[in-house]
Amino acid sequence: MSNEPKQVALVTGGGTGIGQACARALAQAGYRVAISGRRLDRLEETRQQIHSLGGEVLCIQADVGDPVAVDALFETLMRTWGRLDVLFNNAGTGAPPIPLEDLSYAQWKAVVDTNLTGAFLCTQHAFRIMKAQEPMGGRIINNGSISAHAPRPNSAPYTSTKHAMTGLTKSTSLDGRKYNIACGQIDIGNAATDMAIPMQRGVPQAHGAIAAEAVMDVEHVAQAVVQMAKLPLETNVQFMTIMATRMPFIGRG
Repeated sequence: MSNEPKQVALVTGGGTGIGQACARALAQAGYRVAISGRRLDRLEETRQQIHSLGGEVLCIQADVGDPVAVDALFETLMRTWGRLDVLFNNAGTGAPPIPLEDLSYAQWKAVVDTNLTGAFLCTQHAFRIMKAQEPMGGRIINNGSISAHAPRPNSAPYTSTKHAMTGLTKSTSLDGRKYNIACGQIDIGNAATDMAIPMQRGVPQAHGAIAAEAVMDVEHVAQAVVQMAKLPLETNVQFMTIMATRMPFIGRG
């Protein structure tokens, strides 16, 4: 048997939905899993799920849009496990679905701080760790969303940050080459989490109608993230789109 320590994965936004499912799947795949989020009670729920599977988990309460909190997050991670092999930049939020002209600056900034600045700050820390550890390198996976390709009505802050995530993914992939850091993006459409409940009831479409949309099992997303994570570092899934087959995305809607 190998004496090598287990690889370490960090999932931001790991207390709910996609993050929770991916943290659980990574633990089942043999990773030590650190999870971060704003709500400690939800992180504890994920911790209990992973413990019931026999996995190792570290809960760290943090707002990724706060540079001081991100510093503390990575300090705790390194003090506990001493390395980082996979970062899943998953934490995200949205603004109320109101007309663009009615959005406040605070609503805009809250989305940008979490979705884009948070991913950037975590990526910076991951770079510093991955380029210095032995063996050098690691993998960063960004949650881009279907909104990295096409907007929903009244979603300017969220859509803008997810389009920007694609640019961050490409820059990270390029700048990480010399450090053996691979970076890819998974664009997810209509995973069946609490956030998708309104979609099943009916949401506004581009042509103005309200319609229910198909969803998919979130476990399929989790397995896709594990597939990306476990590839050898000389191989990278640069972009993956995983979506409910019947959702109104492909074609004119």
